[in-house]
Amino acid sequence: MNTHNDDDRNNLRYAEYVLGVLDADTRAAVAREMIENAEAATAVARWQRHLIPLADTLPDATPPARVWIRITQSLKWSEARQPAPRRSLLESLRLWQWIGVGASVLAAACIVVLIRTMAVPTPQIVANTVMVSSIRQTNGVVGWTATMDLSRKEMIVVSASPTAYTKNRSTQLWLIPRGGKPISVGVFKPNDTNVMSLSPALLSQLGPTAILAVSLEPLGGSPTGQPTGPVVAQGQIGAAPDV
Repeated sequence: MNTHNDDDRNNLRYAEYVLGVLDADTRAAVAREMIENAEAATAVARWQRHLIPLADTLPDATPPARVWIRITQSLKWSEARQPAPRRSLLESLRLWQWIGVGASVLAAACIVVLIRTMAVPTPQIVANTVMVSSIRQTNGVVGWTATMDLSRKEMIVVSASPTAYTKNRSTQLWLIPRGGKPISVGVFKPNDTNVMSLSPALLSQLGPTAILAVSLEPLGGSPTGQPTGPVVAQGQIGAAPDV
């Protein structure tokens, strides 16, 4: 039987999964939970809805030079590899992962505040406005999770297991309706969190009879409007439980 403390710990893990600050083993464990447990998939979708839009509210900020110097010294980077100043939350997810434990502690503190804020009753989301998909690679491992918010007309694609692909290829996401031709959702970064817009054409085809697929394409995406490279992953689309 789960206790209140267990629920809080799971909430933190799911939120840290969305932020991208978990280590590889814990991230893979959460990805498995999302496949096997509908409540876990719902919790991750809920955190995606609450955390990802925060990137739109953050103003541009340039940290003091001493911050970057301390980071590069801690990570033992050469001067040539010093990163550019942060521009947005989504562009900084890799930096959060590199910083490691310190960032996780900071994220956890912020999440505790958010959990308390979310405890205030809010209007319920209309059923079936959120859809999810676990996009499995050819080896059976979930490569990405996709959450489709129909009301916001956007899809959030999160890396579930970091994968190395050749640098001269782009990963492109496709929606394939049953009996229809693939429709491009767009090129995305395979190891980052991606927010992708859903056009009316895509929204009209979303449903449990359609699938999402990922192919490797020339840099910038398919030149023909259809997949030209190997399909490396695919997943069925399903309605998320009430979130």
